[in-house]
Amino acid sequence: MEIKRRLILIMVAVLCVIMAGSLGYYIIYQGTSSFMDCLFMTVISLTTVGYGEVTAVTGNIAAEIFTMILITFGMGIILYGISTLTAITIEGELSGMLRKKKMEKQISKLKNHFIVCGGGETGRPVIAELIKNGEQVVLIEMDEEIIERCKEIGDLLYIKGDAADDARLAAAGIDKASGIIVTLSSDKDNLFTTMSARMLNSRVRIISRVISKSLEPKMRRAGANSVVSPNYIGALRMASEMIRPAAVDFLDSMLRSSRGNLRIHQINVSDQSPLVGQTLMEGGLKQDYELLVLGVRHRNREMEFNPSPQLVLEKGMTIIVLGEVVNITKVRQKY
Repeated sequence: MEIKRRLILIMVAVLCVIMAGSLGYYIIYQGTSSFMDCLFMTVISLTTVGYGEVTAVTGNIAAEIFTMILITFGMGIILYGISTLTAITIEGELSGMLRKKKMEKQISKLKNHFIVCGGGETGRPVIAELIKNGEQVVLIEMDEEIIERCKEIGDLLYIKGDAADDARLAAAGIDKASGIIVTLSSDKDNLFTTMSARMLNSRVRIISRVISKSLEPKMRRAGANSVVSPNYIGALRMASEMIRPAAVDFLDSMLRSSRGNLRIHQINVSDQSPLVGQTLMEGGLKQDYELLVLGVRHRNREMEFNPSPQLVLEKGMTIIVLGEVVNITKVRQKY
C-alpha cells in the first residue's frame, strides 16, 4: 500500500509540473501560441531533448526566466521520480530475495511439521485448523493470489511452485515432515504428488484428496495412508444434519467457537513415555490437564471407548482426548 501511494504521488507531481509549464508558457505568450505548442515546449525543456524553440524564448525575458525556473525545479522532480521508481524496483526485488532466503532457512530447521499441497478451497481450511492446533505448516502452491489469501490465516511458511516437483517437496522438508496433505484441484495431480512424496519419504503419513471415490484404491497403492473425498464427506454431513442436528451442531460449535480452542486429539504412548505402566488415573490427564479421555486404541488397533480409569497404559497405545489445545500440546510435549 505504501508503494502504491508513492507511485501515485510521483505521477501526480510530474503531471502538475507539465501542466504548470504548459499554462505558464501559454500565459506568457498571451495565447499567440497554441496550448499544444506550449505543452511540447514544456516536455522538450524538461527532458532536455533540444529540438529547438517551438515558441520564441530567446529575447523574451519573461520566457527565459520561466524556462530556467521550469528546468531547475521540473528536472528535480523528474529525477526524484526516476530515482524513487528505481529504488522501489530494487527494494522490491531485494526484499523479495531476502524474504525467500529467510523462509528457506526457517523451513530447513523444521522437524515433524506438516506439508499442505494446494491452498485452494480445501487446503485453506486445512491450514487454518493445523495452525489453530499449534502445528508447524509449510504450504506448496503455484498461484500467488492463493498464497496471499492463505497468508491471511497467520504466519505461514510456503514454497511457490508445483507440488508434484520433487525439488519443491524437498525444499518443503519432506524428509523430516510428520505428514503431508495433498489437496490439489485434480485427481491426476493428487495421484502424482502422492506417489512422489512416498518415494521421497517412506515413513511420512500422506492424506490425499480424491474427487472421484472410485480412484481411492489407486491413491492408496500410490502411497496414501488415508484418502478423503470431500463430495462423499459432504454427503454424509448433509445426512447427519437431517438425522442428528444437535450432535452436528455440538461438533461445529466446538470447532468454530471463538471462546476457546477445544479439540479432540490423540496422545501416542511411546516406548520412553512416563505413562507406560501407569493407569489412566495415575497419568493425571484429567486432574492435571483437564483432558477428558474419550477412548484408547490398543496396539492391535482395537478401539476401547470410555475406558476405565484403572486401565493400565502400554507402549504403542493411543489415547483419544478432548480438551484445550494448549493443554493437549503440553501433554504431547511431556509424554
